Amino acid sequence: MKGKGKCTKVVLYNHKGGVGKTTLTVNIASALAGAGKRVLLVDADPQCNLTAYLVEEIVVNKWLDESDSVRGSTLWSAIKPVLDGTGPIRVIEPLERSKNVYLLPGDIKLSEYEQDLTQAWLDCFQRKTRGYKSVTALSELVDQVVQKYAIDYVFYDVGPNIGPLNKVIILDCDYFIVPAACDLFSTRALSTLGHSLASWIKDWAVIAQLAPDDVPLLSGQPKFLGYVLQRFRIYGGAIASGYASYVAKLEKAVQRDIVAVLRKIDPGLASHSLSTYKLGQIKDFGSLAIAAQEQGVDFSEVAGAGTAGQKAEAEAEFAQIAKKIISRIAEEEEAL
Repeated sequence: MKGKGKCTKVVLYNHKGGVGKTTLTVNIASALAGAGKRVLLVDADPQCNLTAYLVEEIVVNKWLDESDSVRGSTLWSAIKPVLDGTGPIRVIEPLERSKNVYLLPGDIKLSEYEQDLTQAWLDCFQRKTRGYKSVTALSELVDQVVQKYAIDYVFYDVGPNIGPLNKVIILDCDYFIVPAACDLFSTRALSTLGHSLASWIKDWAVIAQLAPDDVPLLSGQPKFLGYVLQRFRIYGGAIASGYASYVAKLEKAVQRDIVAVLRKIDPGLASHSLSTYKLGQIKDFGSLAIAAQEQGVDFSEVAGAGTAGQKAEAEAEFAQIAKKIISRIAEEEEAL
């Protein structure tokens, strides 16, 4: 199957842990698939949480055991030849996890790639070809899978940190979404997040200017698409008072610490047309969320936990988020 058009790369990113990023990614992908979009999930977190979520443990263990061999089928298996200097990437086949949703499995050995990226980044500043090839190895793999499987959206799953692996992944993306919990730590974390992104974008702009004509490059212009409010409880049909105070604080922090910071670099990195950057809100679904992780499915497919009303509510909310993602990206593309 050959590519049919432009694919959009997205990452859900917050360097603060515990914000439900992987669960959010799975459910948004399912909602986009339900809207007729083909989605590729890329587990770029060395902890392999997304892979462990979607694939049985015995299969994951087999993949990890074989990742260094010719039978390897993880991200590490694909990019290892580039890092070793023995050849180009080896394209692996994604797992079709459900209709229109594909997975490129993660690998704990991506931590070795992350170590390599520290030097590769410096090599790019010195215009060394090896640096560019290492930095763009994962991007090249994803691009080839995108073309072969006619993917509409790529969603990277990444760890909660500001390390070199996340840096090159975010710089490869067209857009990023911030999952934010209703608590003090999420609000405070946005300041570090915004300034880290700004630093990465500026550094890559220098690298791109220095680059020889024949080396691969990342796009280096991730746009802020919005944030998703999470981890709150509902009381009497509204957000409970213990969480409600953070809603306005998060919106202000987003405007101050992400939007304003990115616009100083390039006004196009954060849209001027939005009155709010909130894409949606996902309340604490309690046992439904736990069961979804245990069963490796999205909320709507959970068996034996939650009520029909909860599942319908979750499905509707994620469908609305998916709709906003599609429409906002379409508006951004039309504005170019």
